Amino acid sequence: MKLLVVSDSHGSKDELLNLSEKYKSSVDAMIHCGDSELSADDPALSSYLIVRGNCDMDARLPDDLVEKVDGQTIMVTHGHHYGIKMSLMKLRYRAEEIGAQFVFFGHSHTLAAELINGTLFLNPGSILLPRGRSERTYALVDTKDQEINVTFLTHDHVVMDELTQTFNL
Repeated sequence: MKLLVVSDSHGSKDELLNLSEKYKSSVDAMIHCGDSELSADDPALSSYLIVRGNCDMDARLPDDLVEKVDGQTIMVTHGHHYGIKMSLMKLRYRAEEIGAQFVFFGHSHTLAAELINGTLFLNPGSILLPRGRSERTYALVDTKDQEINVTFLTHDHVVMDELTQTFNL
């Protein structure tokens, strides 16, 4: 399974269209973790599984998504309803309730990846307004056998080698 994960694009259609053009045919799903600030029917979002962030006004966007991709349960949320800036505890409980193997979220604009009890929790950072670093980022998640590879890339598709991680299940 290969996934593209992006978040917090805050009105930047060009970034989303660029990612879609580059990856649409090579990934199993493209995921947006909210704060697109676009309407649900905006063409820039047509390739993405997307949720509603705290800056999104379109109520047609769901607060959370639970999807099956290649047999894996994926939860997508923005994170503000789960207090992710304080702790991942509420998000961890929700992931356990639904049996998610992958949880993708945004909100803090800070990239991170952590494997907790066999579930990957990933924040791709922000593709427009990063915090804690200068690079605008997104992530690619690739699973093979009993490994999860997480690659963070800059908005101009440069791999951030120092942040690449492999998790063993």
